[in-house]
Order: sequence, then C-alpha cells, then structure tokens
Amino acid sequence: MTALSLAMILAESARRHPDTVAVVDGDIRVTYAELWLEARCYAAGLRELGIGPGDHVALLAPNVVDFPRVYYGVLAAGAVLVPVHLLLTPDEAAHVLSDSGAKLLVCHTSQLAMGAAAADRAGVPVATVGRAAGGGTDDTRLEDVSGSLPALPSYVTRSAEDVAVVLYTSGTTGVPKGAQLTHLNLVLNATVNVFDANDSRTDDVVLGCLPLFHSFGQTVAMNGTFRIGATLVLLARFTGPEAVDLMLREDVTVFHGVPTMYVALLAAARDRPVLPRLRLCVSGGASLPVAVLERFEAAFGTTVYEGYGLSETSPTATTNQPYFGTRPGSVGHPVWGVEVEIARADLDDRVELVPTGELGEIVIRGHNVFAGYLGRPEATAEALIDGWFRSGDLGRKDADGFVTIVDRKKDLIIRGGFNVYPREVEEALARHPAVGQVAVIGVPHPLHGEEVCAVVVPDPAATDVPGEQDLVDWAREHLGRHKYPRQVRYVDALPVGPSHKVLKRELRRTVVASGTD
Repeated sequence: MTALSLAMILAESARRHPDTVAVVDGDIRVTYAELWLEARCYAAGLRELGIGPGDHVALLAPNVVDFPRVYYGVLAAGAVLVPVHLLLTPDEAAHVLSDSGAKLLVCHTSQLAMGAAAADRAGVPVATVGRAAGGGTDDTRLEDVSGSLPALPSYVTRSAEDVAVVLYTSGTTGVPKGAQLTHLNLVLNATVNVFDANDSRTDDVVLGCLPLFHSFGQTVAMNGTFRIGATLVLLARFTGPEAVDLMLREDVTVFHGVPTMYVALLAAARDRPVLPRLRLCVSGGASLPVAVLERFEAAFGTTVYEGYGLSETSPTATTNQPYFGTRPGSVGHPVWGVEVEIARADLDDRVELVPTGELGEIVIRGHNVFAGYLGRPEATAEALIDGWFRSGDLGRKDADGFVTIVDRKKDLIIRGGFNVYPREVEEALARHPAVGQVAVIGVPHPLHGEEVCAVVVPDPAATDVPGEQDLVDWAREHLGRHKYPRQVRYVDALPVGPSHKVLKRELRRTVVASGTD
C-alpha cells in the first residue's frame, strides 16, 4: 500500500509555515500550526463519536474557518468527507446523506434549520460546530466533545487509492450522483494547480469566495492555497461590492471565480477610485464570455486564466497557463500529467479520437479522474470508457494544443435540423453594450422543433437598453440565419445554483411556463 492522505496538505504546511496565517475569517486569523492542531482536535472528537477510517462524514457549512477545521479533521481521522451544498432543500440534502451512507452530519449552526431536517429524514445523527446561537441545548457540539480529549498526534494512514471525498454532482442530468475522489486525485490536483498550471506563490493572499463545498473552491482555492502555504481570505456570501471591499482590506492578490462573479466584480468596479491589485485571476465552472474577460482585464489591469474541469476530474483538467501562453475563448492546455482529447460524440460504447480541429466530445484521462460513482456501477461504466472519462462536453483541440469548449452535449439546440451551440450565441450577444449577462436556451417550437431564446440581464450602466425585438434585429446582423435568437427575454437576474453557475434547466422551465412567441 502506498500511504498518502489529503490531510498531508495541511500537516506539511503546518510544519513548513507554522506561523503563516492560513485562514482569515472576518476578525479571526488562524495560523497553519493552529489550524492543524484544531483539525486534529476535531479528529479526536469525531473518533469519540464513533467515526473510524473509511466512514463517511457529511459536512454542511458556509465559507467560515470551521469548514477547513472539520474538513481536515475528518481526513485526519481517516474518514471520507461528503460536502453538502448549502442551497439544497431538506429532501435533497437527505438524499445526499442517505445515498452516501453518512454516519454523521457535522452542521454549522447557521445551517441547522435545513441540516437538522435533512438528518432527521435520513436518520443520521448531527454534531454542530460554530457559535451556539441557533442550536438547541440538546445539540452534540463537536467543540465540546473535542475539548476534553487530547488531539490526535497525526493523521490516520490511508492508501493513495482510498476515497477521500465524495462530491455530489448537481443533478442536471438526473438524480445527483456521488463522485468518489481519492487522496491521490486531490493531492495531485492541488499540487499541479499551484506548482505547474498557475504562477502561485507562498506570499499570495487568495480570496476564498467560491463555495468550499464545491470542487472548484475546495481544490483550487482551499487545498491549493494550503498546499503552497499561502493565505486564504474567506467570504461566506459573495457580492461584487463586498468582494472588492474585502480584497482591498486584506490586500488580496489572487482571485478564483466563475463567470457570474467576474460580471459582478465588473459592475462593482464602476465608480471605484481604487481597485484591488490582482496578480493572478483564474476562471472556471462555466465558459467565460470573451467580452467579459476583455473588460475585466482592462478594468483590473490583470490577466484572466480560464480553465476547465468537472467534479469527476478533481476538478482541473485544462487551463490557460503562463508556460503555454493564453488564448481568450479557450480553456488552455491540459494540466501536467493529464491527457485531454476529442472523441466522436455519437459513439457511446467506445472512444474513437477525431483529427485535430474537429468537433467532438471532450475525453480525459490521468491522475485526476475519479474512482467512479458511489454505488452506481452502471453510471460509472457509461462515464469511463476505454480508460477515458467522457465529459459530456463538446469541444475542439487545435494544432497548438489549445482546447475550446463549444457547449454541453445536452445544451445543444437543434433548430430546423441545424445545430446551434448556445455559447456561440452568448459570446456574440455579450458584446452588445447594453447586455450585462446572457444565457441562451432552446425552447419548444411546433415548426422548427426548437427555437433559440436569449434570456438577458441588462447592464446596469446602460443608458439605452434596446427593446426585445431590437436586440433580435441586432443579433441577426451578427449571427448566421439559423443561429440568431428569434426570442429575447429581459430578466432582473439569471437563476444560479450553489456554485454560482447559471441553471439553464430552471431557466428553460420558467421561460416555457411563461409562454413563448
């Protein structure tokens, strides 16, 4: 057995950078030595509560310092961490608890209303962390259990191929499935992100605004920051103005975000005499419109490195990297030790790679590919074919090795027999000066099968917002006849999920329910 634990990321930085501040949470500042001690104390408490190596422990907590305390405490105890999305309903969270076989839910007191209801339905005991406000007197408090025990001297030995974290997919293609990520998957992905893909530095100050329960925030922000011994500044609830204020106050130099966050920061940057001096910006989670990237780089005087990955790939698979140069509109090159190729999308039973430049399904293999879906061998067999993980995303790889995402296979719009890729339409509309955000969806049409519909949030700074038909006419001038949207809907905001990605399925349901032209 090759011994390896994701807990080593924190343990080693506590050894190398004991006095460096690991986490800033409001007025709280915790050094690496302190955080590792607190995690080992929690590990002792978890052991007292009956948690042993290989047991599954669910965690429901926002971006506060208790998240990494519990995260690494669970890992130090040799258990498997199951993060729970904060915005789930009690029934949805109960599914995660039941499906994962969680033996315990560690719930931050701020989330206890939902967490307690979910745990009750799943028959899972609860231990709370955080301030007592909101919790009852009968709660089992992990701090109290841990406080009377000596901290574990170190982490429990695990194998590199043992599962460390189970991340539940968003369920956009059905019932959420638990993607099993190993210690090797997650240690290497964090390491490759900071030492190979990005120009990360020990003196970085990183804004931790991405949800830590999500793979992007967990691996790239938290684990990556701790791997290199930098400082993570937590923001529990993201808004553009709050993020700018916090970045200025804490001298943040690194920002990781999804496209909706970049849009919000651009809006917040207007009328600001001083903006954060960001040395490194990384975008992922969804395609970043080139127009937004260009505006952000101009406003903040920095370069945005867009990347790509999935929960099943730990998550980073490709990213624009200083070594290879950047190409706006692309997601860069595969990260070190990972292969990313393009395969025929119409073949389900085998992977057949297509020539350079051709459109197909993105397939991935390497140290980042997960160990399969928990308890779902058939779904695993469909996703892992011939040693490759099939992403469900359509893209191209050019002669220089740059990968470009065209769209999700399932988001493809077929209008009158012609394929329309929503991202291409979104890129064009994002260049209109009155468009702040846009999502393009297919809606049912009696003649064409599907019609192209653009749902638009106007730019708040726009002085002249065109009428819906006027924007259709503008799009006709900039897109092919089969591509331009025949329908435009203005809305105040796009629906986003817990990871701040636009929920196109929800958007489609709402638009169809409201009636279409």
